[in-house]
Amino acid sequence: MSDPFDFDLRPDLYAVMGNPIAHSKSPQIHAAFAKQTGQNIDYQAILVEPGALDQSIGNFQANGGKGLNITVPFKQDVLELADKLSERARLAGAVNTLRFEADGTLFGDNTDGAGLVRDLVHNHGRRLTDKEILILGAGGAARGVLEPLLQENPDSLVIANRTVDRATTLADEFKHLGHISACGFDKIDGRRFDLVINATSASLHGELPPLPDSLLAEGGWVYDMMYGAEPTIFMRWGETHGADKALDGLGMLVEQAAESFNIWRGVRPQTQAVIDELRQAMKTS
Repeated sequence: MSDPFDFDLRPDLYAVMGNPIAHSKSPQIHAAFAKQTGQNIDYQAILVEPGALDQSIGNFQANGGKGLNITVPFKQDVLELADKLSERARLAGAVNTLRFEADGTLFGDNTDGAGLVRDLVHNHGRRLTDKEILILGAGGAARGVLEPLLQENPDSLVIANRTVDRATTLADEFKHLGHISACGFDKIDGRRFDLVINATSASLHGELPPLPDSLLAEGGWVYDMMYGAEPTIFMRWGETHGADKALDGLGMLVEQAAESFNIWRGVRPQTQAVIDELRQAMKTS
C-alpha cells in the first residue's frame, strides 16, 4: 500500500494566471497531455487581480509550483519579472510561459508563435517558405508570431493595420529577420497573398477588417487566431473569397500549450487527439 505522505507521489504544480480566466481551456489541455505522457502534474486556472501578479507568482512558487502559463492581460508585465528571457520572448515583447529553475530564478519564454507555425506546417502541411504572407493587426498577437513566421523564410510578410505608424514601427523592429513591411488596410488592394492571418480580435465581435475581394492568391489560405464552435466571420469571408483552406486558432492554442509542456517536462505530447477532443466538446456544449 502506498504511503499517502510520500512526497514523490505528490503531483508537480502548474497553473495559468490571467483575468478573466474561468473560460480557459488550459487545465483540460494539460490534463490530457499529462495523461498521455504519464507525467504526474496538477494544473489549475488562477484568477489574478490587477496589480497582484508579482505576489501571485511568488506565492505559487513558494507553495511548490514548478511553472506557469500567463495569459491576458499580464503577458507584457511578466517581461519585467523574469530573471532570464528566451530570445523569442524578448522579440515578442511578452511572456506566456514561466519555468521556475532549481535556484529559484524565473525563466520566461513565449510559445505563441511556435504554436501557430507548428499548427500550420505540421498539422496542416502548409509550406511557408517563399510564400506571400499578410498579417492583419499590429498588436500583441501579431508581434508574438512575427519571429517564428520569419524563421520560415517567406518571400514577404506584410503587416496591415488601421494605424499605419504602429505597423511600421513593428515591421522596423523585425526587419533584421527577413522581408517584412507595413501598410494601412487601404494599401493592400491589388496585392495577392498565399496566407492571410487575422491577428485582430475583430472576429470576437463579429466584425471584419476592410478587405479587398481579390486578396487571396490562387490556393491561398486564411487563418484566424480566434476560434469558436462555429467558423469565425473571417473564416467565412475566406471561404467565400476563394480560400483553399480556412482555419481557426484552436490548433495554435493546443500547440502553444504543447510547447510549454515540453519546456517544463522535457517531453512533447501528441496534439491532434486533444485538438479533436476540444473541437467536439465545443460543438456539443
